[in-house]
Amino acid sequence: MEYLLLIISDPAAPTYIPEEDNIEEWVADLERRGAARAGNRLRPPSDATTVTVRDGKTILTDGPFTESKESIAGFDLIDVDNLDEALEIAAAHPMARFGRVEVRPVWPFE
Repeated sequence: MEYLLLIISDPAAPTYIPEEDNIEEWVADLERRGAARAGNRLRPPSDATTVTVRDGKTILTDGPFTESKESIAGFDLIDVDNLDEALEIAAAHPMARFGRVEVRPVWPFE
């Protein structure tokens, strides 16, 4: 089953120290398990454009869809057997200690 991991920055969390948490090791574990499908960092919310269509008109707004101190910093799409395995993988992500990782099951169209 596929799960989307939303990697969320948290200004109140401890500062990320790349030397102490190696994201490459986490990615290598995903690849070893055969669970990696896709993933990447995202540019800051200030680089976002929000698209809204109302009454046939397209409205483009600079910035994210919501104002928040937290933001989505990246994502990973994984394919694992169950939620427990997805949560184990999320807990091992370095940003679980320096931000948050939201785990959502993918809900495919049938």
